Amino acid sequence: MELRIFTEPQQGASYETLLTVAQATEDLGFDAFFRSDHYLSMGGSGLPGPTDAWITLAGLARETRRIRLGTLMTAATFRLPGVLAVQVAQVDQMSGGRVELGLGAGWFEQEHKAYGIPFPKEKFGRLEEQLDIITGLWRTEAGRTFSYDGTYYRLQDSPALPKPAQATVPVLIGGHGTTRTPRLAARFADEFNIPFASVADSERQFGRVRAAAEEIGRDGGDLVYSNALVACVGKNDAEVARRAAAIGREVDELKENGLAGSPAEVVEKIGRYTEAGSSRIYLQILDLDDLDHLEVISSDVQSQLT
Repeated sequence: MELRIFTEPQQGASYETLLTVAQATEDLGFDAFFRSDHYLSMGGSGLPGPTDAWITLAGLARETRRIRLGTLMTAATFRLPGVLAVQVAQVDQMSGGRVELGLGAGWFEQEHKAYGIPFPKEKFGRLEEQLDIITGLWRTEAGRTFSYDGTYYRLQDSPALPKPAQATVPVLIGGHGTTRTPRLAARFADEFNIPFASVADSERQFGRVRAAAEEIGRDGGDLVYSNALVACVGKNDAEVARRAAAIGREVDELKENGLAGSPAEVVEKIGRYTEAGSSRIYLQILDLDDLDHLEVISSDVQSQLT
């Protein structure tokens, strides 16, 4: 089981804070640093204000050396697909080939209103076309052009440049949808991620994705299956309670819906997700000033999973 660190900077984090967490992620042996792509806090002041996901990752690409870098999930409503393909390819080059693209339809209407971003009624069709365009641009051979005539986007004779450093940038698709989401993942994804789901719900959704892959002649085992879960780990009950209070959550609720408790409790629950088919967990870290939390997870949880 791989553990990755997943942050929610819209809740309040400067670039310097994110850099500190990303460097700790690397130093402590975690596999990757991911961040959300949001511009508006979901409760609280959000001070000092939002940071842009891909500008942040561009900076981190030059300040880290080993960890993978990516988004859970970039909102398709925020960027035009051709522009996003250029941005991701450039950051991949800047990182030496360590970038992964999580792309979702976009859902938080209020942040669109707050920053003047159109919030179209039909988002899923736009997401599908964006995935088709972005992967098509990256696959186009150098010296050839890429054109696309879709319902929402049209590209004419694009040089399909720049190219990422990696031969293939891993694409992540996720969600709880039972029909369209698995089909989209089967067609485009290297990894399928289900956020904040129980073991049972995860197993069912992974099964739907595998079945959708088989329907189009793809081996369902080609995909990586992963979870995103809030983390609240402590060496004793008092430490767990303190960390839960710091993020405004109750311990019992966190144990039910996330990865919370002692290292032994968390390792046991991770084992159940492994049995459900997950091979990677994104640990949602909500208190970005508590670097000791990362150290505990690294020394007392991650060390038991290798």
